[in-house]
Amino acid sequence: MLRLRISLLWVIAAAALAACASAPRPSSPLYDPHALPSGPLGASIALGHDAIAATQRVAPHDVTADMNCAACHLGAGTQPRGGSFVGVYGRFPQWSKRSRRVITLQDRIAECFLYSMNGKPPAYTSKIMVGVVAYIAYLSRNVPTGASQPRSDGYIVPLPTSSPDLAGGHALYMQKCSVCHQTSGAGVHGTFPPLWGPTSFNNGAGMAHIDRMTGFVLYNMPQNAPGSLSLQQAYDIAGWVLSHQRPHFIRSRLISQPPEPAKFF
Repeated sequence: MLRLRISLLWVIAAAALAACASAPRPSSPLYDPHALPSGPLGASIALGHDAIAATQRVAPHDVTADMNCAACHLGAGTQPRGGSFVGVYGRFPQWSKRSRRVITLQDRIAECFLYSMNGKPPAYTSKIMVGVVAYIAYLSRNVPTGASQPRSDGYIVPLPTSSPDLAGGHALYMQKCSVCHQTSGAGVHGTFPPLWGPTSFNNGAGMAHIDRMTGFVLYNMPQNAPGSLSLQQAYDIAGWVLSHQRPHFIRSRLISQPPEPAKFF
């Protein structure tokens, strides 16, 4: 009887994991690989898409975390309030509070590799970096540069005034999140990202801030029932997740870009 109960539990867990993996996401007409410009430009846009959707495969030497960019930019950056890239291209150059200087889009992408991927940025003249810029520009093609547009990528929300309930967040995490991200927070390689531990994003990443994680969870999680959590529940889950250890960002690390001969330009 005990063996039968254990087998049944495994079947239930496997079914729940499959439900998460197959949960439908809103389709987007923004990216159709068959409608890209012909020639090298279209190939560059496609490479940029793949670098976001499958970062570990496309840029394995630039990533340390067991994550892809699409973990935070859902639908490869096409999902509203899921880290959408639509309109982002026209916002750069812009002032960066973190860097305390005016940055380019390449700088912002480099930040994602350094913090969220806990890795190193691709060279600014590399095919991967140029491809990601081309892809973001392609998704933003119908948004006038400089025009006032609603920010479809925004998900930061006003937080409750009290501290998060970590015990409640733990209970909710076990109920709503652990089937995909595991009780250990380690996720499932290639499917669900780790939320803490040595292979997750580091403490300098945007998602390491509770306002960003709360909003992201509120609008997008759990994957098979997005929008089903209250603000307080999302806040408590975010607090629980961020109470765990993760890699530390080393600010003094030197980043070098390989030089190019003048003829390259």
